[in-house]
Amino acid sequence: MYSQIDANKRKTWFLITIFTIVIVLLGWVFGESAGAGSVGILFAVILATIMNLVAYYKGDQVALSASGAKEVQKIDNPRLYRLVENLAITAGIQTPKVYLIQDTSANAFATGRDPKHASVAVTTGLMNLLDDQELEGVLAHELSHIKNYDIRVMTLVVVLVGVVLLMSEVFLRSFMFKGNRDNKANGILLIIGIVLAILSPIFAELIKLAVSRSREYLADASGSLLTRYPEGLARALEKIAKQDQPLKKANHATAHLFLANPFDPHVTKKFERFFSTHPPIEERIMKLRGML
Repeated sequence: MYSQIDANKRKTWFLITIFTIVIVLLGWVFGESAGAGSVGILFAVILATIMNLVAYYKGDQVALSASGAKEVQKIDNPRLYRLVENLAITAGIQTPKVYLIQDTSANAFATGRDPKHASVAVTTGLMNLLDDQELEGVLAHELSHIKNYDIRVMTLVVVLVGVVLLMSEVFLRSFMFKGNRDNKANGILLIIGIVLAILSPIFAELIKLAVSRSREYLADASGSLLTRYPEGLARALEKIAKQDQPLKKANHATAHLFLANPFDPHVTKKFERFFSTHPPIEERIMKLRGML
């Protein structure tokens, strides 16, 4: 577990570095093509710095707001709050803030930059669908993401990937309306810019997939060790797959945070599985039951 925590901390800085490089490259090409010289780089550096800070310190609020989550206290939902509180004590971490999402789809996610600044959000659909043992299995999975510092990397991705996608779209649109330049150098910059703008979203999606799939298996295992009952989470995943209901406020920026794919919880087609942010539910269930 400690090696995973160290790896996640290293990957946080790696992700920030890669993001900054991509943004600066886009800014440089944009500035050169617009005849603004180094202004594009300056703008990109300022933007990257601001967004890195926002992603690190406020990325959790962005994710919670985008999902329509509302904070609840123990008096508001004793069942949910006590389960989170008891699991946090068992895991040896501070009790995270608890949020509820008004949605009939069964799902949950954790977010934040570290165990002291973490939140757990679950849907009302999950609360209604699962019994206490199954809900405990899901919450243990999410608390494992918190304890392993998965949430830091996954929360950063929400903001950083969003910015890369936005800049790439702006970049492509600017060239569509700008027209061709006579200068050969500008023609080369145009080609570089288009390539960067096209590849950046693909690169961003690959990062999102990479930081999600492997972590789900680890969180499944860690959560099962926390509850000492892998069958609870296995049954919960079975019910979620059977319901197979997408989240109303699902969006691509936060999809990787959730317990199950918010667009299609039970991904069955091989082509869809390749691009899904989550490993197949059947494989997760099989691995969990292999722990018994």
